Amino acid sequence: MVEALNARVLVVDDAPTTLEVLRRVLEGKGCSVVTAASVAQALTKLEDGVFDLVVTDLKMPGASGMELVRHVHDNLRATAVMMITGYATVEGAVEAVKRGAIEYLSKPFTNDEFVDAVLRALETARARKVVDREEETVSFQGLIGRSPAMRRLYRDVQKAAQSEATALVTGESGTGKELVARAIHYTGARSKAPFVPVNCGAIPEGLMESELFGYVKGAFTGASNSRAGFFQTADGGTIFLDEIGEMSADMQVRLLRVLQDRTVYMVGSSRPREVNVRIVAASNKDLAQLVSKGRFREDLYFRLNVLHIHLPPLRDRGDDILLLIGHFAEKFSRELGRSAPEMSSEVLESLSHYGWPGNVRELENVVQRLIVMCDGDRIDTPDLPATMRFQAAAGERVLRTLAEVEQEHVQRVLAAVGGNKTRAAEVLGIDRKTLRSKLQTPDE
Repeated sequence: MVEALNARVLVVDDAPTTLEVLRRVLEGKGCSVVTAASVAQALTKLEDGVFDLVVTDLKMPGASGMELVRHVHDNLRATAVMMITGYATVEGAVEAVKRGAIEYLSKPFTNDEFVDAVLRALETARARKVVDREEETVSFQGLIGRSPAMRRLYRDVQKAAQSEATALVTGESGTGKELVARAIHYTGARSKAPFVPVNCGAIPEGLMESELFGYVKGAFTGASNSRAGFFQTADGGTIFLDEIGEMSADMQVRLLRVLQDRTVYMVGSSRPREVNVRIVAASNKDLAQLVSKGRFREDLYFRLNVLHIHLPPLRDRGDDILLLIGHFAEKFSRELGRSAPEMSSEVLESLSHYGWPGNVRELENVVQRLIVMCDGDRIDTPDLPATMRFQAAAGERVLRTLAEVEQEHVQRVLAAVGGNKTRAAEVLGIDRKTLRSKLQTPDE
């Protein structure tokens, strides 16, 4: 949750005492506060300045707070609205949310409850603004993100593109290593030549040599014609060797020779062929550890690791998650020929705090599923995959008092023993008198 520091807040209430109390509370948390005693005054204040949040009472003389909520929602998209009222009803809360209120707080409330609601509103507004500002998304050769880690990555890619040195791209699965390799290629001097991606982990070991270096006619049974390999295809351009850590020891020796001599031997031929190829390799494994375990050649590792570019995992990229959600939502909605549905603040919060073990690839798949399966114009928590729904629910349940957790456990134990209080007390390690007090019901 974001800090309230430096937030500019407009508080609207016809009660001077309430205005003063809320102003002091917010200023104590670092907010810049402006007050208004009516909706008319609030509209004037909104014309004179920009606010991050409007906190408004519902019942006021003249125009109501509901009208102010609608005005802000329709005209000031960058400003969040929070409603407070002493006349709380379910219908009122629903109506306020429909009109555009992010938070709805019933009087009376404590200072802590008020501050928590303000923080939630500011956090939700920040998240929505990030998604809405897709046109401001920092992107580079298909990579998207404005986090410090991604900005550093862009600089590293640009520097690597100015060189012909071999590059090693590392990062967890799904972080976009091939995108980085393509960015290096298409930003550099070889951009008009071929870019050839090769997944070393997907080629059977017996076919690796012929796939990489090609073969001549008659080299083996079935070789009715000569065929160029990936290195010859990439001549003048870049070859991207993904999953390089899966390459066998024998092929590592052959690749090392290519790096040293810039020549390849087609299977069945004793004549070397020169190739002018830049090599970009990638691995989601720690090659240094593989070297220490004797599973990867040290000399090859040093040959590949001239330029090292590391991709951060998605969980360490902060608001980039929201940027990517907006990007993929627009992409898949456009493919379906419809507008992107709105995602509730609860959905955005759940997606933002999910661990994303599959990184950007997993996020893209989840957003695609949400867009394809969405029946209306809004995506809410029930639309999320089960694992994310349960995680969101678990997160909400963590924020309970110790007494609430204890009471629930006592009730579960009691239910498990068929209501037998003597047995339940034994399981809980307490006597029947203590159990009765915790249940707050007379003993049967």
